[in-house]
Amino acid sequence: MDLRSAVALSILPGISRARAAAVFKELREHSSGAVTLEHVISICAPDGDVRSLAEEARGSAAALLAGAAAVGIAPIRYDEGGYPPLLRAIPDPPPVLWMRGSQEALSRPAVAVVGSRAASPYALEVAARLAGELADRGLVVVSGLARGADGAAHRGCLRAGGATVAVLGSGPDNIYPREHRDLAVSICETGALVSELGPGSAPLPEHFPLRNRLISGISLAVVVVEASEKSGSLITARCALEQGRDVLAVPGSILSGRNRGSHALLKDGAKVVETADDILEGLGWPAAAGRPVESVNLLKSDPLLDKLTLGETYDIDTLTTIFGLPGPRLLARLTEWEMRGRLVRMAGGRYGICRLGSQPRS
Repeated sequence: MDLRSAVALSILPGISRARAAAVFKELREHSSGAVTLEHVISICAPDGDVRSLAEEARGSAAALLAGAAAVGIAPIRYDEGGYPPLLRAIPDPPPVLWMRGSQEALSRPAVAVVGSRAASPYALEVAARLAGELADRGLVVVSGLARGADGAAHRGCLRAGGATVAVLGSGPDNIYPREHRDLAVSICETGALVSELGPGSAPLPEHFPLRNRLISGISLAVVVVEASEKSGSLITARCALEQGRDVLAVPGSILSGRNRGSHALLKDGAKVVETADDILEGLGWPAAAGRPVESVNLLKSDPLLDKLTLGETYDIDTLTTIFGLPGPRLLARLTEWEMRGRLVRMAGGRYGICRLGSQPRS
């Protein structure tokens, strides 16, 4: 699918973005031929005028692309190399991401740090500290640029000299909240602003729950710093679980309702986080205080990978049987291992194991 059609797919009138994205991915994985915009529309809106809907969407897409080029926003298509590899594995990845900043940050291992908009001083300090520690270890910090814990995480990462990615519920040229415009500029110096919404899109309430699936989708794990029972951070945590990501939480005071959501996650099995080393250990990586993750031996023996035979190749169905992992969690682990140089993806969607210390083939 060409870029204009992919953009059109994300703005189909009267069709949910997530629904169109899910149908698009399903067709790509199970259709032998090229996936067309018309084919997706015929499934999502079987009673609609497919031709008229496609023409209208392509016209709007052309205007969006022209507007993006004028303000320095780059579209990244689903099948391009710069698209975040973990995000491609979720059930409903956006056909196009709109980005401003450093595209390189989207291809590096990342952890999301999220929390309450009305964060307590304790939560602000913890979010900033954890983000800084993750940056020290070479990880990208992902959050939502919201007031409170999100903003503190972005700032903590930047102060440590790290790269951070802000996932927006608006277009990358429409910063919300307004007081974070300077922060957004700083983020773009080493990291990126990303959204599935094109330039000019407003920060409407319905955009943010969909945005949360992207925060978790880009990340290896989600850390919830502070969340009440109705916090939007719990939506991100739920998306993470559905996508097969690890969920971790910071314990807080029991004297108010600020931490009831976080504590509910802990009761349900989320790992307790006090330092970034807890996060690394939760991912199965060795703790390495003050050392980038790229510099430590991440190629240690893995009990799951030990089940594979060097020199053999495996398809997804076979790996599902061998590992006993559900689909979303398996895809997340495969992408993680590929990024860490443990697996190489080959033609036909098959995977092979790499020798310890070797580099994956392109």
